Amino acid sequence: MNKIVFVEDEPEVGQLIAAYLGKYDMDVVVEPRGDRGEEVVLREKPDLVLLDIMLPGKDGMTLCRDLRAKWEGPIVLLTSLDSDMNHILSLEMGANDYILKTTPPAVLLARLRLHLRQHAASGSETSPVSLTPHKAMRFGTLSIDPVNRQVLLAGAEVALSTADFDLLWELATHAGQIMDRDALLKNLRGVSYDGMDRSVDVAISRLRKKLLDNATEPFRIKTVRNKGYLFAPHAWET
Repeated sequence: MNKIVFVEDEPEVGQLIAAYLGKYDMDVVVEPRGDRGEEVVLREKPDLVLLDIMLPGKDGMTLCRDLRAKWEGPIVLLTSLDSDMNHILSLEMGANDYILKTTPPAVLLARLRLHLRQHAASGSETSPVSLTPHKAMRFGTLSIDPVNRQVLLAGAEVALSTADFDLLWELATHAGQIMDRDALLKNLRGVSYDGMDRSVDVAISRLRKKLLDNATEPFRIKTVRNKGYLFAPHAWET
């Protein structure tokens, strides 16, 4: 049975979703306050977190961001706010999906199961991510230490989440090579690109910001149109 923490302040919605998912071997813990959500997640250690956006104490976007720094599991926003901007912002904050409350329950169930399967695959013994055997790599002013999971740029430490560090390491170990979304997802999470998953694009955008790349015309982590991304090994000299 999978455990889910659902942070939802409307009791009727929380009870209905919990009852429906409970029919399909999902144990749902409902928490009505956003400012208690992080505590509940860290205590319950669920397989997936489901968040409303409009919450008392702390909104779902902020809770998602704060959780992502401490918790690696899938985070899904379930909301009545049908907004492209909120959808984009949620992905920037580290969410895995953005689902409207008007979505049919069977579709919601299918998407939650998809995220649970993907997360299970990424944590399996066949996951190819292994950083500790390698020594630190240096590209001009950029230093990447996989043992201490530390990144320095011009002597200043760059704070990265576990997922973002793994992505940077994957790109850097293939410096000068084009990496497409399928290769990145398979190497990092053990899943194939389904043509719709934008998590790699969002993570690349976060990396560029933190590594002071040019957002309009990136030159350190380049976009190669219709092919993928390329870590430029000689773009870190200054």
